[in-house]
Amino acid sequence: MAIDSTLPNFRSLSPEERLAQVCKAAGLDASQHAQLAGPGALSLETANGMIENVIGTFQLPMAVAGYFQINGKDVIVPMVVEEPSIVAAASFMAKLARVGGGFHTSSTGPLMRAQVQVVGISDPHGARLAILQRKNELIGLANSRDKVLLGLGGGCRDIEVQVFPDTPRGPMIVAHLIVDVRDAMGANTVNTMAESVAERVEIITGGKVRLRILSNLADLRLARAYVRYSPDTLATKEYSGEEVIDGVIEAYLLAAIDPYRAATHNKGIMNGIDPVIVATGNDWRAVEAGAHAYAARSGRYSSLTIWEKAENGDLVGTIEMPMAVGLVGGATKTHPLARLALRIMDVESAQELAEIAVAVGLAQNMGALRALATEGIQRGHMTLHARNIALGAGATGGDVDWLVQKMITSMDFRTDFAKEVLNGPRDA
Repeated sequence: MAIDSTLPNFRSLSPEERLAQVCKAAGLDASQHAQLAGPGALSLETANGMIENVIGTFQLPMAVAGYFQINGKDVIVPMVVEEPSIVAAASFMAKLARVGGGFHTSSTGPLMRAQVQVVGISDPHGARLAILQRKNELIGLANSRDKVLLGLGGGCRDIEVQVFPDTPRGPMIVAHLIVDVRDAMGANTVNTMAESVAERVEIITGGKVRLRILSNLADLRLARAYVRYSPDTLATKEYSGEEVIDGVIEAYLLAAIDPYRAATHNKGIMNGIDPVIVATGNDWRAVEAGAHAYAARSGRYSSLTIWEKAENGDLVGTIEMPMAVGLVGGATKTHPLARLALRIMDVESAQELAEIAVAVGLAQNMGALRALATEGIQRGHMTLHARNIALGAGATGGDVDWLVQKMITSMDFRTDFAKEVLNGPRDA
């Protein structure tokens, strides 16, 4: 169904009013509305089945980013995160992006790698060729362990072998099973396949198999996003659009050449991506690991995004990175709010979810670079962070908004200042 992601005046609404608007836009029924509205959607019983040694549940704020238009489709994006300014920045940059047609995305197929490490061999290159000679046999053996995946059109597609001729433990090789995991993240599937071929690989190579596990560097499972901003769109009261664009590009270039800046730059990208991954019950640690490994694939850690100036002066941003996410299995299947998050986004495949996630990451990166290129990162961030400071200082009820305004007026966001104001004399 068609969704309107513009969410006008959303920030000024109460949480209850926001929820009602999102439920209406996403076509959620009364029971789904109640799940999102009530505390403790994740029951203790369900939580106890998800991990070990459970003693309770831990809640984080769940929000939605509006204004996203991706490949011509409006998308309301659920985000679970504790840090202020993230949702606001992503939504605002998505709003500006709509002027230029929104975000355009693409992705490769859902291919994951399973690694099978072989040690105790004296002829690693010969062992590699022996495995490749028996590749079809090994692929068939791997696929025999997951008939359901085969029925869905997935399965082991290929085998690659890497040779490490000189390690402190002697020569070793690593066979990569290349597996199409369809709409799953795929960890359990590829791990099972790696286990299934281990004994046969030992017979073929004469070596000993050690590790049998997926790689989180999902460099065959890439998601991409592209966005374009005109100078007119980016102009502010203090800065022309051309000045903003030049500042964004110069800020990006530092991340491209300096790993100290790149670490913070890419963290900002993940500020947008991780909340989407968490909201949908996916493995954000796997996505983080893949992202940072991919950022260092040249041998030097660098930016995951690229920002350029088009011939007509527009700012063009792109991102390409691994994105191993799924719609089935794990917490995505068991957590009730993860299922609702997917319903709100109206995604039809894991690839579509991956593309939404990288579009949000690109928007988030643009929000940070725009702030750095203009008023600085702290002004907007600390204004939004003021509510946290007010609550931490002990403000309750109507005092929260009053204290926030005092901090904004004074441009002083220290906790000791907030406590001093809260406990001091009030204006008549």
